[in-house]
Parts: sequence; structure tokens; C-alpha cells
Amino acid sequence: MRAVNWAPTFVKKMVVQIKMNKQVSPTLFQPYRHFVVPLKNRIVMAPMTRSRAFNNFPNDLMVEYYRQRTSAGLIISESIAPSPDGLGYPRVPGIFNELQTEAWSKITKVVHDGGSKIIAQLNHGGRLGSSVNLPAGARIVGPSAISANVDVWSDTEGFVKSDTPHELSRKEIQYVIEEFVTAARNAMAAGFDGIEIHAANGYLLEQFLNPNSNTRTDQYGGSVKNRSRFAVELAEALADAIGEERVGIRFSPYNTLGNLPHYDEINETYQLLATEMERVGILYVHLVDSVTRLDQQGDHLRQAIDNCFTAIRKCFKRSLILNGGFTKEKAQKSINQKEADLISFGTAFISNPDLPLRLEHDLPLMDADRSCFYSPSEKGYIDYLDYQGFEGV
Repeated sequence: MRAVNWAPTFVKKMVVQIKMNKQVSPTLFQPYRHFVVPLKNRIVMAPMTRSRAFNNFPNDLMVEYYRQRTSAGLIISESIAPSPDGLGYPRVPGIFNELQTEAWSKITKVVHDGGSKIIAQLNHGGRLGSSVNLPAGARIVGPSAISANVDVWSDTEGFVKSDTPHELSRKEIQYVIEEFVTAARNAMAAGFDGIEIHAANGYLLEQFLNPNSNTRTDQYGGSVKNRSRFAVELAEALADAIGEERVGIRFSPYNTLGNLPHYDEINETYQLLATEMERVGILYVHLVDSVTRLDQQGDHLRQAIDNCFTAIRKCFKRSLILNGGFTKEKAQKSINQKEADLISFGTAFISNPDLPLRLEHDLPLMDADRSCFYSPSEKGYIDYLDYQGFEGV
């Protein structure tokens, strides 16, 4: 009687089961293909203001900074102003003219040469700024003529108080949207893989969302729907201009940066926005966990943000990026539990340009020198080294 050779079939079934298990729980370090371009891993370098763009132009110092950090699957650029009015801080890069666009193309090239992808974050500072930092003819604007009453750094005068903004008319709001559209087209011409609308951290888009900075009585103020109108119309315009698959947006529910107090309809606001972004069909939503920053602590706020993020996840079915206080373990858990598809890291990327390698192999992380975050020199900018002496890769 001939023996039955069952072992190969059994082994094949085991291999298939192992592969299925791996597919169910992808790691941070595996590729992500549900994007407009494939990403080599699920680690995102978060957008971070670094204030090295002298005269608002990208430069060789910035080229080297981005080149060093191409270990990330995706890089989201620092905030880029879509217009002169959006330049509220010193040394903020713009993308509103041909020369700036050409300068950015050097950065996108080195990022792509390093195997990473790059998104341009378009941001208008709104009332968070001073006219001291603006070129001639530009002005500080906002949804209403209400000052943020914050200190703003100026290279010429030191700290100055933020201006009371000019209240945008309905016609001027449409003009701002057109400026964003032009900037987005410039970004695509410069070789970016897409753009991110900065609707977080107290800047112009969030100023429209918050009733403490938006007291308008027209269709852009009052109700949650009206206060969200600018963000929705902007997303629609950008999707029409460059394709919805090239557009993302960043939100920071429960943020207080920019002197924006909490308000009663926060969860309602972001559920509406998530639903509208799903309808428009944009590529991703990027959420900032405000409880991990500054002095915003407490179990009540923690639960409120968790509930808000869960509701957004239910309303928006496409790619979701989470940001704020992540360790390797916490990031992997969020992906395993399908809370997020991608995880963005900010400060850790400043002092660890090879962050994905360090996380994957449990290598020590360097601390960043906070005194150099916004300084104009290369110190604390391009002088952090890759991990030395590691032979495991």
C-alpha cells in the first residue's frame, strides 16, 4: 500500500495562511499602494515650519534638508504660501510665481531620486501674522476683523503683535480660492505628487471654522455649514484643477493654537467636513491629535478627540493619516486596529533624518535642539546625521 504524501499540501496551506495574516496586519514598514502614487512605507514626514526660505524662495539648504529625509514613504512639505498675503511669518517659502516654482522643482527631484514622494502643503496664515513680514502691497486678512492677539516674530523688529486682519469680502474669498488653485498648479508643475490644504493649527481655513474668529453674517459665517463653506469650496476648486486624487487636507479638532478657544459644535463641524471631503473624493485626510501638544491634557479632552476621530473615520473612507505623539508601538497599533492607514511623525524627523530605519530596528533616537527650529542657520537643520555603525541593513 503506497503512502499518501500529504505534507506538501499541508505546508502550502500553512504558507497561504501566513501570507493572509500578514495582509491583515500590515506593518509600518511595508509599502502602501492605496495612494495616488505607491509609497515604500507607511511613515510620513509631517509638515513642519523651519523658516529657512530667505526672501520666500526655496534654496540649496532646503534641498539638502529634504534630501536627507527621503527614508520616509511620504514627505509633506513645510507650509508654502499661495500668495503674498499668506506670508505672515519670516522666511516662509511661497509658490506663487515662476521663480519659486522652479526652485521647488530642485527639491521634488532629490526627493524622488531618494525613492520618496512629496506633497506640497499650501497654507494661508490669515490673521496669524504681521504686515512687517509681508511684501509691499500685501496685507493681513481673515474671516472677520478680529485680531489673534498673539506675538509674531519679525527679523527686523523682533516680536510684534499680530495685526487686526482685513475682513475678506465674498469676492475676495473667491480670489483667495483662485490663488490656491494657481499655487496648486504651480506645485504640480514643480513635480509635487499632490497638495495638502492646511486647515489646521489656527490658520486661515481654521479661522473660518471657529465661531470665535468668524463672526460673519453671510453664507460664510453663522451655522456650521456656513463656516465650513470656504474649506469645502476650496477643496472642490482644487479637485477640479489638479484632480481629486492629488488633494489632501489637514485638520486639528480641539486645537487652541492661534488663540482659538474650543466651541460647542466641534464634532459636528468635523463630521460635516469629513462627509464633504468624501463626497468631493479627495485623496486623504490628515488629523492632528491636539491633546499631545502644549498644555492640552486631561481625560475629558482625550475622550472627546478619540470620539471625533472615530466619527471622521466612519465618514471618510479613503486614506487617513494620524499625527501626534506616536511611538513605533502606538503607530503600529493604530494601523493594526485600522484607526489609520499612515502615521506622520514631526519632531522626530528633525533630529533623525533616517527615522524609519531607526524605528524598524529599534535604534536610539536623537533629541532635537528646539532653539534651532526656526533659526535661519544650518545648525539644527542639516547637521543631524544618519545612524552610524549600524550594519543590519
